[in-house]
Amino acid sequence: MAFLDNSGDIILDAVLTDAGRKRLARGDGTFRVTKYAFGDDEINYGRYDGAHESGSAYFDLEILQTPALEAFTNSRSSLKSRLISLTNNNLLFMPELVLNEVQETLTKRTPDTALASGSFVVAINQPTRDQIVRENSALKDALVHGFGTPSIRNGIHVRVDQGLNTNKLDALTRLSAELTEQQYMLTIDNRFGMLSDVYGSSQAAASFLDDDQIATYYFTKNIGQYIVDCAVGQLEDPSGNSGTYVGSGTEEAEIIIGPRGTKLRFGIMASNNLRASDYLFETLGSTATLGGSTTYLTLSAKIKVMGMTTGYHIDIPVTFVKKQDT
Repeated sequence: MAFLDNSGDIILDAVLTDAGRKRLARGDGTFRVTKYAFGDDEINYGRYDGAHESGSAYFDLEILQTPALEAFTNSRSSLKSRLISLTNNNLLFMPELVLNEVQETLTKRTPDTALASGSFVVAINQPTRDQIVRENSALKDALVHGFGTPSIRNGIHVRVDQGLNTNKLDALTRLSAELTEQQYMLTIDNRFGMLSDVYGSSQAAASFLDDDQIATYYFTKNIGQYIVDCAVGQLEDPSGNSGTYVGSGTEEAEIIIGPRGTKLRFGIMASNNLRASDYLFETLGSTATLGGSTTYLTLSAKIKVMGMTTGYHIDIPVTFVKKQDT
């Protein structure tokens, strides 16, 4: 990481992503740069000085001369705050991504336990799940079945809702098309886990695997069952507390207070490496006990979810758990 001197001319520093370099390396003449992304992570807009004694030309001078970060090739480090262009200049609120843990068939993040605190726990096999439930029945709804759990209805899964999380706007209206996410990008360490459909029975296909073993998935509306529209309507409890529903069915459970866009739903599958071997647990993880004498191997990771329209993203903490063989 380095800074570029921006005290003189305006600097444009651009690099290809890992996917771009891979396509360029084909050498078949098909490579074209068709998309760009810009960010301003290093800029502190609080440095704007509207009372500068030298006049308006100096109000934003300090911002314009802020040293610029060099462009990163590592997708996990770059563009934390992506710049976007909008036709509506009168927006008062921007949409957010919010974890929805209201719906009954959703997995809940764990409370403060020895296994994990505030993360989604992925049991990598049936013996692990059964033992955890025996030792702490309260964790039954806080377990992702990372070994696959086919279900007639939606299985246990993670859900992320998108919309304007404010009571200043009427939830009876739908989020504008310009702000509605139609595609999401998700990344996860491929050594630890994979993404699946909400039934936990069909593994999703990763779009790209970089040299750091980070798998990138693109989910698009109307392709598969990963993205659907949120329900429209006022919440019964607009404070956003547990039990806030639009309608009577749990399929319509909502958590966004204002106008809503789409909801992303996916499952998590443990990798074959975690299922077959303790190596990654022993090398990168730790151990924990839960109530009884059973020892569990644990490994922490995260799933990054980003909306491709707004660039808004959240990190979802995940803990893979395996009952240690005795």
